[in-house]
Amino acid sequence: MTIAHGRCLCGAVRYDIAPPPDAVWFCHCAQCRKAQGTAFAASVPVPRAHFTLVSGADVLRAYRATPAKARWFCSLCGSPIYSQVDGADVVRVRAGTLDAAVELVPQGHIFVADRAAWYTIRDDLPQYAAREPSRG
Repeated sequence: MTIAHGRCLCGAVRYDIAPPPDAVWFCHCAQCRKAQGTAFAASVPVPRAHFTLVSGADVLRAYRATPAKARWFCSLCGSPIYSQVDGADVVRVRAGTLDAAVELVPQGHIFVADRAAWYTIRDDLPQYAAREPSRG
Protein backbone atom coordinates (compact mmCIF):
# COMPACT_ATOMS: atom_id res chain seq x y z
CA MET A 1 0.00 0.00 0.00
CA THR A 2 1.19 3.52 -0.79
CA ILE A 3 1.78 5.72 2.23
CA ALA A 4 2.03 9.52 2.45
CA HIS A 5 4.50 10.84 4.99
CA GLY A 6 4.54 14.17 6.78
CA ARG A 7 6.38 15.97 9.53
CA CYS A 8 6.79 19.22 11.39
CA LEU A 9 9.57 21.71 10.66
CA CYS A 10 12.01 20.26 13.21
CA GLY A 11 11.11 16.64 12.39
CA ALA A 12 10.12 15.67 15.93
CA VAL A 13 6.51 15.00 14.89
CA ARG A 14 6.14 12.50 12.05
CA TYR A 15 3.04 10.88 10.67
CA ASP A 16 1.84 8.55 7.91
CA ILE A 17 -1.42 8.55 5.96
CA ALA A 18 -2.51 5.41 4.17
CA PRO A 19 -3.90 5.54 1.61
CA PRO A 20 -2.53 8.96 0.64
CA PRO A 21 -5.00 11.84 0.57
CA ASP A 22 -5.87 13.56 -2.68
CA ALA A 23 -7.96 16.62 -1.76
CA VAL A 24 -7.11 19.95 -0.18
CA TRP A 25 -9.44 22.75 0.92
CA PHE A 26 -8.49 26.37 1.58
CA CYS A 27 -10.11 27.71 4.76
CA HIS A 28 -10.35 31.47 5.20
CA CYS A 29 -12.00 31.56 8.64
CA ALA A 30 -10.51 33.96 11.18
CA GLN A 31 -9.36 31.14 13.47
CA CYS A 32 -7.47 29.35 10.69
CA ARG A 33 -5.86 32.61 9.61
CA LYS A 34 -4.70 33.32 13.17
CA ALA A 35 -3.56 29.73 13.80
CA GLN A 36 -1.56 29.56 10.56
CA GLY A 37 -0.38 33.16 10.38
CA THR A 38 -1.41 33.28 6.71
CA ALA A 39 -4.35 34.32 4.53
CA PHE A 40 -5.84 30.83 4.74
CA ALA A 41 -5.16 27.30 5.93
CA ALA A 42 -4.62 24.52 3.41
CA SER A 43 -6.35 21.57 5.05
CA VAL A 44 -6.44 17.96 3.93
CA PRO A 45 -9.40 15.97 5.26
CA VAL A 46 -8.24 12.48 6.28
CA PRO A 47 -10.26 9.72 7.93
CA ARG A 48 -8.87 9.34 11.46
CA ALA A 49 -8.32 5.63 10.84
CA HIS A 50 -5.92 6.50 7.96
CA PHE A 51 -3.74 8.83 10.07
CA THR A 52 -0.92 7.30 12.14
CA LEU A 53 1.35 9.31 14.41
CA VAL A 54 4.81 7.76 13.91
CA SER A 55 6.77 9.89 16.39
CA GLY A 56 6.46 13.00 18.49
CA ALA A 57 3.47 12.20 20.69
CA ASP A 58 5.46 13.61 23.61
CA VAL A 59 5.90 17.03 21.94
CA LEU A 60 2.47 17.28 20.28
CA ARG A 61 0.23 19.81 22.02
CA ALA A 62 -3.33 20.97 21.44
CA TYR A 63 -4.92 24.39 21.61
CA ARG A 64 -8.67 24.89 21.77
CA ALA A 65 -9.95 28.21 20.42
CA THR A 66 -13.40 26.67 20.70
CA PRO A 67 -14.38 24.00 23.26
CA ALA A 68 -15.08 21.18 20.79
CA LYS A 69 -12.10 21.53 18.42
CA ALA A 70 -8.41 20.86 19.06
CA ARG A 71 -5.62 22.25 16.88
CA TRP A 72 -2.53 20.06 17.28
CA PHE A 73 0.97 21.50 16.86
CA CYS A 74 4.61 20.65 17.60
CA SER A 75 5.62 22.28 20.87
CA LEU A 76 9.26 22.44 19.76
CA CYS A 77 9.02 24.24 16.41
CA GLY A 78 5.40 25.44 16.45
CA SER A 79 4.34 23.74 13.22
CA PRO A 80 0.58 23.22 13.04
CA ILE A 81 -0.03 19.54 12.22
CA TYR A 82 -3.79 18.91 12.22
CA SER A 83 -7.12 19.83 13.76
CA GLN A 84 -10.00 17.64 14.88
CA VAL A 85 -13.48 18.28 16.15
CA ASP A 86 -14.17 16.16 19.23
CA GLY A 87 -15.72 12.84 18.27
CA ALA A 88 -15.20 13.38 14.53
CA ASP A 89 -13.80 10.55 12.44
CA VAL A 90 -11.85 13.03 10.26
CA VAL A 91 -8.69 14.98 11.00
CA ARG A 92 -7.74 18.00 8.93
CA VAL A 93 -4.02 17.72 8.27
CA ARG A 94 -2.17 20.89 7.33
CA ALA A 95 -1.06 20.39 3.73
CA GLY A 96 2.26 22.15 4.26
CA THR A 97 3.42 19.39 6.61
CA LEU A 98 3.04 16.68 3.97
CA ASP A 99 6.15 15.60 2.11
CA ALA A 100 6.37 17.04 -1.39
CA ALA A 101 5.59 13.74 -3.19
CA VAL A 102 1.89 13.90 -2.25
CA GLU A 103 -0.29 15.15 -5.11
CA LEU A 104 -3.32 17.09 -3.88
CA VAL A 105 -6.18 18.44 -5.95
CA PRO A 106 -7.59 21.78 -4.70
CA GLN A 107 -11.33 21.48 -4.07
CA GLY A 108 -12.32 25.03 -3.16
CA HIS A 109 -12.32 27.88 -0.68
CA ILE A 110 -14.40 27.74 2.50
CA PHE A 111 -15.43 30.42 4.98
CA VAL A 112 -14.78 33.11 2.39
CA ALA A 113 -17.19 35.35 4.31
CA ASP A 114 -14.29 35.68 6.81
CA ARG A 115 -11.61 36.17 4.13
CA ALA A 116 -8.82 38.58 5.02
CA ALA A 117 -9.67 41.99 3.56
CA TRP A 118 -6.16 42.28 2.12
CA TYR A 119 -6.35 38.96 0.21
CA THR A 120 -8.10 38.44 -3.13
CA ILE A 121 -8.90 34.92 -4.32
CA ARG A 122 -7.70 34.76 -7.92
CA ASP A 123 -8.54 31.22 -9.01
CA ASP A 124 -11.70 29.63 -10.38
CA LEU A 125 -12.24 27.13 -7.56
CA PRO A 126 -15.67 27.02 -5.90
CA GLN A 127 -16.12 29.47 -3.03
CA TYR A 128 -18.40 28.92 -0.03
CA ALA A 129 -19.40 31.51 2.55
CA ALA A 130 -19.12 28.86 5.29
CA ARG A 131 -18.05 25.20 5.25
CA GLU A 132 -18.19 23.08 2.12
CA PRO A 133 -21.67 21.59 1.50
CA SER A 134 -20.37 17.99 1.69
CA ARG A 135 -19.34 18.51 5.33
CA GLY A 136 -22.87 19.42 6.38
